[in-house]
Amino acid sequence: MAVTTPTTSRQAKPLVIRHRRQARRRRRSATLTALTAIMLVYTLLPLAWLLINATKTQEGLFNSFGLWFADDFALFGNIADTFTYDGGIFTRWLLNTVLYVVVGAGGATLLATVAGYGLAKYDFPGKKAVFAVVIGAVAVPGTALAVPTFLMFSNLGLTNTPWAIIIPSLITPFGLYLMWTYAADAVPLEILESARVDGAGEFRTFFRISLPLLAPGIVTVLLFSVVATWNNYFLPLIMLKDPDWYPLTLGLDSWNDQASTAGGEAIFNLVITGSLLTIVPLIVAFLLLQRYWQSGLAAGSVKE
Repeated sequence: MAVTTPTTSRQAKPLVIRHRRQARRRRRSATLTALTAIMLVYTLLPLAWLLINATKTQEGLFNSFGLWFADDFALFGNIADTFTYDGGIFTRWLLNTVLYVVVGAGGATLLATVAGYGLAKYDFPGKKAVFAVVIGAVAVPGTALAVPTFLMFSNLGLTNTPWAIIIPSLITPFGLYLMWTYAADAVPLEILESARVDGAGEFRTFFRISLPLLAPGIVTVLLFSVVATWNNYFLPLIMLKDPDWYPLTLGLDSWNDQASTAGGEAIFNLVITGSLLTIVPLIVAFLLLQRYWQSGLAAGSVKE
């Protein structure tokens, strides 16, 4: 008959506790894996539906299961028809969207970077008031400002022009706040003081020293601005009447509305294919710029 001594009992307790912790960790890991799998399916299922149905003809969309391919593979034909339909207007919409993104989102990123850096590293009277205004602007939804913006641009005679989309896109309160908070920690004051002692001017200090340190934050603001401008729908809807200035979002919506218009042609296959082509540049942008995010996340993880 085995006799359990107090020493043996004390040695067994840590093993039992360790076993219980490992069991709880495995249960948490399984729960986390299940939740991640659900989110993955929720995210990828619409993309899969879009890709699968972009390979179908107009008839195939209604004669086959939505999450599986039809008998005819028409992806390349749909792409060709998308770019040639209605005199190639899709290409014009694509170029318009690129214009709005390059000038609008690029300008918004530049302004947010310069203003956020200045607010983070310089003291001036009224700085707290500016902070309150920025926070308040972040809380105001863009749709609430759409009608006042339309009335203002209408009085200026800028509606139905590219400026009606570009100028409002230059203002990004969230991007300004993000760069403000990021620059406050990413650029140490000691480095700026050293540069000033060495005789470097403020512009040289900003472009040679501060700008590389701000790169992850700049990329983050740029991606947010690009996505917001690329997917912008409501502002072009109220600002633009000429289809030649439509972005992709408004142009594809007009194609979709043709089916419900008297005498209109239903081209759902081109709408789906155009939607697929619309998200490709965003995916490419994220894949090309993700390494800047990774470097920014790792920048503060090592202490010297």
